[in-house]
Order: sequence, then C-alpha cells, then structure tokens
Amino acid sequence: MGTKDTGEDTTVQPPIARRVKQRLTSRGATIAAVIIAVIWTVPTLGLFISSFRPEENINQNGWWNVLSNFEFTLDNYADVLISGGSQSPNLGQYFINSLAIVIPATLIPLVIASMAAYIFAWSSFRGKDTLFVFIFALQIIPLQMALIPLLTLFVNLKIGEFELLPSGSYAQLWIAHTIFALPLAIFLLHNFIAEIPGEVIEAARVDGAGHATIFWRIIIPLSVPALASYAIFQFLWVWNDLLVALVFSGGTGDVAPITQRLAELTGTRGGEWHRLTAGAFVSMIVPLLVFFGLQRYFVRGLLAGGLKG
Repeated sequence: MGTKDTGEDTTVQPPIARRVKQRLTSRGATIAAVIIAVIWTVPTLGLFISSFRPEENINQNGWWNVLSNFEFTLDNYADVLISGGSQSPNLGQYFINSLAIVIPATLIPLVIASMAAYIFAWSSFRGKDTLFVFIFALQIIPLQMALIPLLTLFVNLKIGEFELLPSGSYAQLWIAHTIFALPLAIFLLHNFIAEIPGEVIEAARVDGAGHATIFWRIIIPLSVPALASYAIFQFLWVWNDLLVALVFSGGTGDVAPITQRLAELTGTRGGEWHRLTAGAFVSMIVPLLVFFGLQRYFVRGLLAGGLKG
C-alpha cells in the first residue's frame, strides 16, 4: 500500500531563537570572541593581582611571577581607603563626591531628555523637525571646545555680587554634564518612544488623559528598557570622567571626583602602582553594581526596535 501524500511539510522546525543562533553563530566567530575576551581580560587580571601585592614585590618583578613569589597584602586597599597616602583627602571622601556628582548628573538629563523625546515624538508644532535636527547636530561639537565658554558663562552668571553658580560647586558639574548629555539622550529616547503603538496614545487621549498623564503613566512605564540603557551609559560616562570634573570642580577635594584622586595616586613620578591599582578596583565597585543590577533592562533596551513581530 502506498503512503498518502498530504502535501504538508512534517519536518520539525526549530524555534526562532535556535534558528537565529544557528545563523549568527559559527566556530570561527566563537574562537575569535574567546581570543578577544582573553586579550581584554589579561591586563585587567594583572592589575587585580598587582593591587594585592606589596610595593617591593611589584617593583622587583611582574605580576605573572605571582605563583613563584606568592605574597599578598591588603595594605594597598587600606592605604587608599583610610590614610590616603598624602595630605589630600582619602579615597573614601572622593568616592562620596563621585556619588554626589553622578546620581543627579544621570537623573536630571534622563528626565529632561525623556520629556523632550515625548514632545518630539507625539506632539505637533511648527519647526519640530528642524529643531530636532538641530539638537541632533549638537553632538558634532567637540566637548573640549565648549568647556571654556561654558565655564566663562558660569563665572559671569551673577545677580549683583551674588554668584548663581559658585565656582567649585556640584551645581556646575550637574549642569555641565546635563548639557553635554542631552543631545544624544533626546535622540536615543525619541527613537524608542516613537515606536510605541499610536493606538495606546490615542486611547488615552479619548479617555481624557492629558500630556502629563500620558507621559508619566504610559510613556515612562513602556520606556523603562530604553531609560535604563541610557542611564547606564550616562552613569559610566560621568563616573569615569576626569576632564569635565577638573574644569568645573576647581580641583578641590571637597567637590572633585574619584578619578582625580586616582590620577594623584600615581605619585609625582608615576611609580606608586600599588596604590593606583587598588584605587582603580575600588572605583569599579559602583559601576559594576549598577551594570549588573540593570543588565536585563540594558539588553532589552539595546534590542528594542531591532526585532519586529
């Protein structure tokens, strides 16, 4: 007896995730990724090992000799966290300064940029497209060219003899980082917010919701992945910044961030590696906690809009 041909394809198709993985993954790509990861990780591993080695040990041989000269200490971390090793404030004070700078400098541009992105995406007004292109074009201006004019503006911003933005204050740093962050933030958040289905916005308007209600109760909850992704980028940028901080903090220990202290830990001749390596890994704690805490939102934000259906 012959089998009946139903004309149907009985081949079991793998799930879409498996098919995508099969197309994008190859043995060569995997090997290349492993090599890149090793090349990227080895110097970091060397710095990490050096941060636990005594100063004499570091000066005598390289970190790769750690197995033949197995000697570790926590004095380097105690030095940078407690004593500081010089007359300037210890690393703990600079750590607090960085938190006082980075948290407002991340939240302020995030709020302003999300509001602007919503207006550009879902409101109509004359010159909207021209203004959006102008804001996007501001990214072309090198940050270094704007530092001195902006500092001059802050210094001359007075009411009589009263300085609205005193030199060496957190306010100058917050405003400077916000100004430099807004063009890219508005552009990225606009692209995400504009992809929100229009039916959701229209339904809210039919129910009598205004712009404020739509923004806080619809746009913000739906944009959490994009907001978290940009927040991570902005947080890391401000935390690792040295140039903007030196210009607007006045270089004083009361306001200056942890990056300035790390630069000072190298010593006058750049040879105090035991302190520098320990301080570098102390400064990495907060960025790592932020990244891993928001990692799931970060990945969703990067993939948002990349896949349809």
